[in-house]
Amino acid sequence: MPPLQNAMPRRADLRNVAIVAHVDHGKTTLVDALLKQARVFAAHEQVGELIMDSSDLEREKGITILAKTTSIRYRGVKLNIIDTPGHADFGGEVERVLGMADGCLLLVDAAEGPMPQTRVVLRQALALGLRPIIVVNKIDRANARPAETVEATHDLLLELATDAAQLDAPVVYTNGREGTATLDLSRDGSTLEPLLDTILEHVPPPPADPDAPFQMLVSNLDHDNYSGRLALGRINKGVLKVGAAVVCCTEAGIGPRQRIGTVMTVEALQRIPVEEVAAGEIVYITGLADVAIGDTVADADNPVPLPRPEVGEPTLRMQFSVSQSPLAGREATLSSTSRQLRARLERELLTNVALRVADGPTADIFEVSGRGELHLAILIETMRREGYEFEVSRPAVITREIDGHRHEPVEECTIDCDADAVGAIAETLGSRGGQLQSMRTDAAGRARLVHHAPTRALIGLRSQILTLTRGTGVMSTRLLGWERWRSLPPTTRNGVLTASQPGTAVAYGLLGLQERGQPFIGPGTTVYEGMIVGLNRRPGDMHLNVTKQKQKTNIRSSTEDATVRLVPPRSMSLEESLDFIEDDELVEVTPKGIRLRKRVLNADQRNKIRKRDAAEVAS
Repeated sequence: MPPLQNAMPRRADLRNVAIVAHVDHGKTTLVDALLKQARVFAAHEQVGELIMDSSDLEREKGITILAKTTSIRYRGVKLNIIDTPGHADFGGEVERVLGMADGCLLLVDAAEGPMPQTRVVLRQALALGLRPIIVVNKIDRANARPAETVEATHDLLLELATDAAQLDAPVVYTNGREGTATLDLSRDGSTLEPLLDTILEHVPPPPADPDAPFQMLVSNLDHDNYSGRLALGRINKGVLKVGAAVVCCTEAGIGPRQRIGTVMTVEALQRIPVEEVAAGEIVYITGLADVAIGDTVADADNPVPLPRPEVGEPTLRMQFSVSQSPLAGREATLSSTSRQLRARLERELLTNVALRVADGPTADIFEVSGRGELHLAILIETMRREGYEFEVSRPAVITREIDGHRHEPVEECTIDCDADAVGAIAETLGSRGGQLQSMRTDAAGRARLVHHAPTRALIGLRSQILTLTRGTGVMSTRLLGWERWRSLPPTTRNGVLTASQPGTAVAYGLLGLQERGQPFIGPGTTVYEGMIVGLNRRPGDMHLNVTKQKQKTNIRSSTEDATVRLVPPRSMSLEESLDFIEDDELVEVTPKGIRLRKRVLNADQRNKIRKRDAAEVAS
């Protein structure tokens, strides 16, 4: 801890601790067990699992997307617990909330050991001076190797620590699903009390100077239909009272005087209004209309701003545009004009600090930049479920000009899979320009491959890995830095089949489609000219009429039509669709589904553009 904070008085009745880990190492499940054992729920309540993953998307994908705060009480001490995302694409959430904590629980899977995001979140936590506690989770797994995991984590800690005190990190072994913890593997745990005792002993109480002028850094924003904008943060100094006069210290300077509306603390999963709260506590406050993440809320008579948290720069860019489809407006439940899309994206910027939005080449197009493919896909899926209808382009990497040369982001890609899938995965990464760094196998028949590859080579790879490994492969990435742009092996996607006539697809028309390629739609689907309805077996695009009906004749076999068999259409997720399309294609997103289309719908116009581009290249 900095010397100034050590000199401050501390609140012994409070601990602020963040839980950080690689994705799927059990953070949210451990928080569930802590809440249940703290008896914050009534006996008759059915709370289920993944209590902190409140949104539908988080439950469907099984990952934490937004950082959340909860609290429990143990032996007269209030523990404020911050649950953070583990996926690299949501690192912006981690970066801005770690400042509220004084210690962190570093969760590591007993079987997988430290993973790429483990290094990223640990570096962020140690740079802020947090005291770590190593929690080896999932010790009940059949292939668990806790001793090796602890050794590898200590090596990582030795490499990243910024203070000698951080190296003295205690180790706790837990089974988050069963809610048990132990300090010695030779003795089975029965509750999580050993973990809670370790937190009380090793996480320092927050520094709290109640006599200093009020000061709080805003780490998150929320919205309440009755109170308006909610600002979340930890009180750094002073005492906050309802109705107190404050100012917001923004990037532009110090704002006008404002009054605090309400002050709420977090108790379990509820926000409890209070009249007064002292330094060290994590609170929600209302009454500040234009407050933003990173602003300092300070005493009006003595405003002292705190340093704004630094957030990593985005690596991928996409175009969001107003839907120009012939079916536009039929499925949207909210107005999706350029003005409404702009307002929705600007509203997202208030809470999504790693996102960037800029104007596109026309008034109907917006350039949206994010941390990764999943980061942008979650935003698209969220807006789709809210009722918006729009079109998005293929993701493109953001490049930098360094010393007169173009540079691109490069990532470390780690894949855990069965040993029999190693050949197919190595071939796939090699065809995308990935460079194998290491490969390791274990006695359980699992393998871990580590590749270095440009970000643009990894777009869409996650879904392909799942296909190659029959759903058992796990892929994770972390940004390494920026390297000079280099040529990659060309992609080998075949052409597409596009509809030549508007109408409704019928079985007879789809029979002709499946003879030429793989269908993307089934009978009864509404189509329009230029809509992508299948993948061609050969290079080059082909347009055909999937609405074509069979001609009726006087002579007909009674069993002839019964022999028609249609293959099931290929269904693609949003991430797969974004990887599938080329630069001259778009993904049309509506509340009811996802469609693929050409930018230019008319086939004759597309042929003219292609011939013109070929002539320009030849000249």
